Amino acid sequence: MTKINTGNANREYKDRLFRFVFGAEENKAYLLSLCNAVSGTDYTDVDDIEITTLSDAIYIKMKNDISFLIDSQMNLFEHQSTFNPNMPLRGMEYFAELYGIYIIENNLDIYVSSLQKIPIPRYYVFYNGTEKQPDVVKLKLSDAFQVPDDSGEFEWTATMLNINYGHNRKLLEQCQPLYEYAHFIKLVREYSEAMELKKAIDKAVEKAREWKCIGTFLYQCKSEVSVMLLTEFDEKKHEDNLIKLGEKEGREKERMKNICSMLALSLSPEIIAKACEVSVDYVLNLKKELESKATS
Repeated sequence: MTKINTGNANREYKDRLFRFVFGAEENKAYLLSLCNAVSGTDYTDVDDIEITTLSDAIYIKMKNDISFLIDSQMNLFEHQSTFNPNMPLRGMEYFAELYGIYIIENNLDIYVSSLQKIPIPRYYVFYNGTEKQPDVVKLKLSDAFQVPDDSGEFEWTATMLNINYGHNRKLLEQCQPLYEYAHFIKLVREYSEAMELKKAIDKAVEKAREWKCIGTFLYQCKSEVSVMLLTEFDEKKHEDNLIKLGEKEGREKERMKNICSMLALSLSPEIIAKACEVSVDYVLNLKKELESKATS
């Protein structure tokens, strides 16, 4: 299996765990297994993989999770802990950069009259968020068009695979590293319900130590794993809070709009308060603000 590199154990990792496990040069065996599982291929030589992941040091706004070339295919694997319908558009941006690099490195002249051959794009999004999602979702760029276009002439598709433990059983069975990754995240979530997150991660790492594939890797890199998961879970919590705050603000704006409309109809504050589920004082204060603005 993969040779484990722990020489960088003291560096501060800012990667996501998915990229750390499947996207490192020393973990090509894991990536090859994942590639075979999603593509239905049977590649055996890890040296066939050329990792082409965009570096955030160079492409600050364009960092992706994992991209690689194998057998005339350009693969992009993205990990998402929150459902994002904009992944086709993001993927199109990533592939534009990746193809641009490929064109330069292979000295392709796209301005000549002869057809220049390029690798086939393969785009997968691995979802392990807590929101319920089907095993497979086809996310299409055309869904984002301002005006519907059913011609099919312009399309860019991301295949989203739900890799939560219990989903896509056949896929996980075909890729032991992915199975163990999904199982590990499941354990962290379960343990974190009864203890603080850091202890939950440490306990899950100890449990994973018994596994035959990525468990040893996770254990030997447990400091980095802990830092990355703590960061990921904090980011997810922050993102969820922002979403909830946005929804709350949206509801408040809609409520104020309705109250203003009712005041314009000269309905009593008592009726408005009951209809909009607010206090009478709330309605009266808003009425005073409106009257003050009207006279100023």
